Amino acid sequence: MVFKTPLLDKPAPGWKHDLPGPNESPSNEPYPPVLSNPPNHADHVYLELARATVRTRGVGVWIAPFIFMMSMAFPISLIMFVVTEQSAPPLVLIFFGPIGFITGIWLGVYAWRMDVAPPRDEPIRFNRFRRKVYVYRFHHDGLRPFSRTAWGVRAEACSVYGPMGSGGLIETVTLAVVKPGTHQVIDRFHFAHEIQQGEMYWAMAQLFMQQGPQALPTFPRPPRDWNNEDVTFNLARRLAPKVRWPAELDLESRSAP
Repeated sequence: MVFKTPLLDKPAPGWKHDLPGPNESPSNEPYPPVLSNPPNHADHVYLELARATVRTRGVGVWIAPFIFMMSMAFPISLIMFVVTEQSAPPLVLIFFGPIGFITGIWLGVYAWRMDVAPPRDEPIRFNRFRRKVYVYRFHHDGLRPFSRTAWGVRAEACSVYGPMGSGGLIETVTLAVVKPGTHQVIDRFHFAHEIQQGEMYWAMAQLFMQQGPQALPTFPRPPRDWNNEDVTFNLARRLAPKVRWPAELDLESRSAP
């Protein structure tokens, strides 16, 4: 732990501690057996790490059809009541029937899209020569599950100060984008799901940016090809879109000035 109180304004929700800045010594040593994935790529220009904002996939695609079928029970019950009783349904059924149907459709669409819409990977690239970070990240809006514009992928370039661990029921590590020369947070985004892994991945980024690819540890297995997921038994991953960086940003993130 480097700082006793939050360094950035504002700290992440559930803040626990700040990790070292980009030019400081790593607080942890990367240990490959503990890390879930090796780097996607590493050379003398850039390091690409795998990243995912959705931790578990493959459940929503099976839950969604069940929710859809359950939601149909409300209009069917209204119709059955009218047919069998030959009278108007009670006000309680008239009131809660449409609400239950709409809620079920909303939940079903949300569960489906949260499982299928995120890309197969949301990589992050650290460019040593440009001193920039390039983020491929998925965004969504739970209040608008049917929207096309509210769900999708953004590829962005930014200068990152450092990560912070946030606590609560789910521990994560987030990266903060700060206003140059200040500790004022402009934006932040997810980096890792577990603080221990997040610290190690951040240490890898620090070592790469400070010393180059020769400072990275050796991993026992080769990088994973995230776009080649057609052979997996996970239906959500098979239906998920492939990672496709915008051409200009792809070239910039992989090259020196």
